[in-house]
Amino acid sequence: MTHIHFQYDGANRFIPANLFIEEKEKVRTAFQKVIERNGAGNDFLGWLDLPETGTEQLSAIEKTAARLREQSEVVVVIGIGGSYLGARAVIEALKPHFCLEDAKLGKPTILFAGNNISEDYLFDLKEVLDKKSYSIIVISKSGTTTEPAIAFRIFKEHCEKKYGKEEAQKRIVAVTDKAKGALKQLATQEGYDTFVIEDSVGGRYSVLSPVGLLPIAVAGHDIRALLKGAEQMKEQLFSNTNMENNIALQYAIIRNYLYNNGKKVELMVAYEPRLFYFIEWYKQLFGESEGKENKGIFPAGCIFSTDLHSLGQFVQEGERVLFETVISVEKSNHTVAIPWDEQNIDKLNYLQDKPIHEINLTAETGTRMAHIDGGVPNLRIVIPSITEENLGELIYFFEISCAVGCYLLQINPFNQPGVEAYKKNMFRLLGKEQFQKNTLTY
Repeated sequence: MTHIHFQYDGANRFIPANLFIEEKEKVRTAFQKVIERNGAGNDFLGWLDLPETGTEQLSAIEKTAARLREQSEVVVVIGIGGSYLGARAVIEALKPHFCLEDAKLGKPTILFAGNNISEDYLFDLKEVLDKKSYSIIVISKSGTTTEPAIAFRIFKEHCEKKYGKEEAQKRIVAVTDKAKGALKQLATQEGYDTFVIEDSVGGRYSVLSPVGLLPIAVAGHDIRALLKGAEQMKEQLFSNTNMENNIALQYAIIRNYLYNNGKKVELMVAYEPRLFYFIEWYKQLFGESEGKENKGIFPAGCIFSTDLHSLGQFVQEGERVLFETVISVEKSNHTVAIPWDEQNIDKLNYLQDKPIHEINLTAETGTRMAHIDGGVPNLRIVIPSITEENLGELIYFFEISCAVGCYLLQINPFNQPGVEAYKKNMFRLLGKEQFQKNTLTY
């Protein structure tokens, strides 16, 4: 039994009462393409099986993670897109907001590189690593993607100069292709510990593979509980092919209907700031999967109530092109009392007996009511609390929903032809040899 609940009463006035009946066969056909693995891009459906990752591989990941924790105050995860967003989403969701002493507790600080080409970012990170003991996890199927390749070249050299080549080899772990590519070649040559990214698992669907599991384990989180949650969601969804009992199909068909009726933007909202990078992961998952052939919902994100004081006005009264999906967390992990103040100058004494999380949930309810009244359909995904198990459920829920939604749009969920366009222009401008003879288009 899964812990996640999907509620769509906030969209009822915007969708037909018989939507699920009308679209039943269409969504069932789309779902069958996923579970029978016979739709477009079916070579990249290996992620469906990741919740059943074997004990042997999990033990190997945990063993390597323990070694990296023991020898490191900082672990640098080098990757871009799906090679870092999933791991970062889970790590940021589970760690304390202000964790200044993690290394002293046997939990190294996880820092990320290779997800941008900022020289100042790289310089600042080098300064940190000058003063800290560290290790590197480099994640790339090819080893030649520009952003992580630049970062790895820089920090590989830094690590070798700081520790010597032999020790550096023990401090670098590669997650890469099993047989080919520049990083695989280098890892074999240097003798790095290596984990495999299977050919059938694309980057944005890889968080439950070693791509995500190794950094998450290094951060000290329970990867077995994460996979347990994903497995529970898989069992729930695969055993209920009828839309009435399948929340992933419900979410997919409502999104599809709203899109076809003018709602071209989905605003993913959380009221817990630690879910910021989870929303960033969602943006890549849906943006890179749906956004092709001039189709697709634009995935955006907000943290409320923070962004209610910047974007709230547009959401309430701007152009009616969006719908809202709220990830709602039922329980906080801690309590903080609002103190009584005799002067009551700020007029907050009326809140003194209320838990702050209750106030946060009330803000969510009031905001959803206002936005619905303003013409913004509202969907709500409810999780009991932020734990590994619940995040595993949520990850698998979104992955299935995304794949089904793409098949409803009649597009391949697993390719990304548009990603290469900027790279070709960048390579020409930089003078990369095989691109020099081509002319730029503007």
